[in-house]
Amino acid sequence: MTKHLDWAVNTANTFMSEADAEGYHPELAKRWAYVPGMMLLAFGRLAEQSGDERYYEFMKRHMDLFVQPDGRVRTYAIEEYNLDQVNQGKVLFPLIRRTGEKWYEQAAHLLAVQLKGHPRTSEGGFWHKKIYPFQMWLDGLYMSSPFLAEYAKTFGRQELFDDVANQLLLVEKHTRDPKTGLLHHGWDESREQAWCDSTTGQSYHFWSRGMGWYAMAVVDALEHFPVDHPKRGTIIGIFERMAEALAKVQDPDTGLWYQVLDMGHREGNYVEASGSGMFVYALAKGVNLGYLSGKFKASALKGFQGMIDHFVETDSAGVHLHGICHGAGLGGTPYRDGSFKYYVEEKVVSDVMMGLAPFLLASMESEKLVHVEPIHG
Repeated sequence: MTKHLDWAVNTANTFMSEADAEGYHPELAKRWAYVPGMMLLAFGRLAEQSGDERYYEFMKRHMDLFVQPDGRVRTYAIEEYNLDQVNQGKVLFPLIRRTGEKWYEQAAHLLAVQLKGHPRTSEGGFWHKKIYPFQMWLDGLYMSSPFLAEYAKTFGRQELFDDVANQLLLVEKHTRDPKTGLLHHGWDESREQAWCDSTTGQSYHFWSRGMGWYAMAVVDALEHFPVDHPKRGTIIGIFERMAEALAKVQDPDTGLWYQVLDMGHREGNYVEASGSGMFVYALAKGVNLGYLSGKFKASALKGFQGMIDHFVETDSAGVHLHGICHGAGLGGTPYRDGSFKYYVEEKVVSDVMMGLAPFLLASMESEKLVHVEPIHG
């Protein structure tokens, strides 16, 4: 193993050491949710890449806390119409491939039914949640689009790729800033929210993790697309264009990305771990799969080294990751206004899954990237 995969293995081992005597981690056992889903997805991929079955068993053990023998999912309700609740469904696909058990398939069908009936904007874009009418957030694209793309591939539902493409292209159209190429965190079609511009419906700032969610959504969904899909090339094109914008706001000194992407030197702003990890992962995977120009290899590897240098600490307990924004959103109660002050004053924490999962994914893709000659220049 080279140092990149070592980081993933050691971080995963540290996390697993926090499990109880029966092998259950308290944070993964709480509920079916998007952050545990991202963490378990990373464990499944680590099992495949390292060949260590302990990581697969850890993943399966926690999924089996929720997926019932009749295909229902404990703590999940379709009527919530919440895109966040779809994300953990991605972990069903490796279980379907490995076990062939019908209840995993039934659970996947249940989540697909949610998306079929999910509330939408006038152009067919998924609302982020039922409680956020006519709003598309970048976060939601990661939660739903790669799941629906892999579902379409797994069950031969080719028509669903059109819906995935529509979601990815719609949110990019409505959130992209033509000057910087960066994407605003959210868009309100109704223009009613205080967090959005009354003319464009766009939120006011470019939040690092928001764009990270979208960058991961694009590369993870593309992986499943048929080569001859009529929108595949367009999606790859906007991915390349977005990568250019991200490279321009990558901090030249640390290789990292700021919490508010285009305001690196504004007082209160800081380089942030989860968004940086997501960008490293998306850029590295994009180059690995040939979707992005090879020039982004250097940007991805510089970003990963920056994470090691500035966020990672090791001690007798294992690997620790610092500099993680605990959470950020728009609207709700208490109201989140999407201001610069709001984003930079959200709590910064260490060793939580919101940062650890992207770090695991970034480590694994960086490992592949070191050994891959980019397909094009």
